[in-house]
Amino acid sequence: MWRILLSEFLGDLKAHKTRALLTMFAITWGTIAVVLLLAFGEGLRRTINRGLLNAGERIFMVWGGQTSRDFEGLPRGRRIPLTEDDMQLVLRFVNQIEAASPSYGRWGVTLSYGDVKTTTYMEGVHPPFSEMRRMFPKAGGRFINQADVDERRRVLFLGDTIAYRIFGTEDPVGKELELEGVPFTVVGVMQAKFQDSNNNGPDENRAIIPASTYRAMYGDRYVNHLLFKPKSVERAELTKQEIYEVLGARHRFDPEDERALGIWDFIEDAEQTQAIGMGIQVFLGLVGLFTLIVAGVGVANIMYVVVKERTREIGVKLAVGARKSHIMAQFMFEALAISVIGGTAGMLFSVGAVLLVDAIPASNPAMNYIANPKLSWTITLACGSILMLIGLLSGFLPARKAARMDPVESLRYE
Repeated sequence: MWRILLSEFLGDLKAHKTRALLTMFAITWGTIAVVLLLAFGEGLRRTINRGLLNAGERIFMVWGGQTSRDFEGLPRGRRIPLTEDDMQLVLRFVNQIEAASPSYGRWGVTLSYGDVKTTTYMEGVHPPFSEMRRMFPKAGGRFINQADVDERRRVLFLGDTIAYRIFGTEDPVGKELELEGVPFTVVGVMQAKFQDSNNNGPDENRAIIPASTYRAMYGDRYVNHLLFKPKSVERAELTKQEIYEVLGARHRFDPEDERALGIWDFIEDAEQTQAIGMGIQVFLGLVGLFTLIVAGVGVANIMYVVVKERTREIGVKLAVGARKSHIMAQFMFEALAISVIGGTAGMLFSVGAVLLVDAIPASNPAMNYIANPKLSWTITLACGSILMLIGLLSGFLPARKAARMDPVESLRYE
């Protein structure tokens, strides 16, 4: 039976080449629209998510605020400065904290190497800062370690852009430069990363030193902010509340007073970013799907034309004993074959286009959002399933009409 169906399909294809090719092209174009829109939507979703995570992965950034409520006889409007002691207190009493680091910061710090001089933002931190902020060192270098902090070493970790600005193509690791006139040794350079969120500028332009060295140089007591990484995303809200309770008890403010502490919740931001990205992808997918549905309607119209042209042939088959299921199979097979051939061509073209665009290096950061399409098994399976469904639906109604024909009336048709 399958050989007969294939033979009839190929015969109709040869007899009406232009019509068949135009119908297949409509399916091809619809498939291209679905795949490319979904691929670019997926790339946009991943880029937005990566840009946020590269600023802070699953962390809370906490800084001192100003109380907005009276508490235990103390007036509102009090400033709440934070220190490293606050960080140690949280680590002691909040058991859901996986890692923590203070962050001291200062703008306009001068770095000098030979005749090159530049200014930047400098930060004093602890070793866990590297993982929490995704500031990973390039091969051959390292980040600040605990020994650097314990011994107040004059060591420096540089962002990749400022390292190039100072040293050019020269390897900075092991080189000595002056920070505010004090000699420091470069121990590492950050791997390049895409970042669309930041505080005090992108990480690629900053210099990192041990927090203890920073305090020894400048005498700062209060931190700019504290970084905490909870162990569990599911318990993040509870962990955040516990931080308020512990610091509220220490600084005597109402734990319900959200203005007493400022918290940048990267976990909540990541969830919102995922939802926005998914919404964009669904919208783009629906636009492509409607294009493919229009192409499917075109296939159905062509199949109605084919049924009309073969009215006498259908009558003969029914008169000699052909079953209605055989008649339906013939037209559904043709509709499905047109959809599969056109869809396969569209899929292959789309895959090639996605791989080509994805291989082109982005000329500027904004292009990371556009020229970054990504294919996935989910997209591939979804498109394949949609194609099969449209092929079956576009052939079902014309096939049912053909199967319901009266053999006598069909033989009279001219």
